[in-house]
Amino acid sequence: HGDDLVDARMPRRHARPLGPADPTGQRRATERNEPERHPHGARSPFEYRFTERWIELRLTDPPAEAAARRWAAQGAALHLLARDPARLEAIADDLKVRGAADVTTGVLDVDDIGAHEESLATARSALAGFDIALIAHGTLPDQEACTMSVERTLREFTTNGLSTIALMTALASVFESQGSGTLAVISSVAGDRGRASNAIYGAAKAAVTAYASALRQRLGRHGVNVLTIKPGFVDSPMTAHIADKGALWAKPDAVAAGIVRAVERRRSVVYLPFVWWPIMTVIRALPEAVFKKLKF
Repeated sequence: HGDDLVDARMPRRHARPLGPADPTGQRRATERNEPERHPHGARSPFEYRFTERWIELRLTDPPAEAAARRWAAQGAALHLLARDPARLEAIADDLKVRGAADVTTGVLDVDDIGAHEESLATARSALAGFDIALIAHGTLPDQEACTMSVERTLREFTTNGLSTIALMTALASVFESQGSGTLAVISSVAGDRGRASNAIYGAAKAAVTAYASALRQRLGRHGVNVLTIKPGFVDSPMTAHIADKGALWAKPDAVAAGIVRAVERRRSVVYLPFVWWPIMTVIRALPEAVFKKLKF
């Protein structure tokens, strides 16, 4: 993954049209012609269709960028956060051509946790609130190098775990105050069980997955959905150094399609591609006596 965030307003075939936010950040149902909500704030899979507001962190992550292209084609308004301003500008221009209602950007290094609050406040102002937030940043650490360096271990854990948790905490408060929205975060199948070959990455993603579960329990009663996205192997620049890519490797656009679908259906957890769900079910079920002897 990478280190960007996207917030957008997007149209979907059955989505609610969004009117301007009132001073409290709430939009009245009469202003947005919102369909009747289901119990506990849930919405039907076909309820989204008009303009929604998205904030995306780490848009230069290929699945996140591909998802943004899909939302742009539906007329979303997006706010993109990433480290590279030139890359951000190029992506924003592309999304506008693809049909986005509006695209704004901001530069953010997610490891600078002190800068999160200001960046999110700017994004919220640009979009007049959030409907959907997608957090999709990360690195693939050199586990051997981490083993030899506590400093590097902590740096990688911060990028892949703590920075994500910090963003989730800030965004959760925004969504809770709104009483609606979707907070989506890309974790990984690597977080389902720790393995020696990617110990730090897996540990960080395990922390993200556990925290998302806790937020889902807390925010669900307020009409907010928290989606944990667990990709398997994705063919991307982050994995370009891996030469042997087999049948389990997925293309970014396939993962993006799964993300968009899961958001629309207000899913809680999604494995992408789905084949990873039975695989990880088996791996999680292995007794420790067996698992510790495996070399993968």
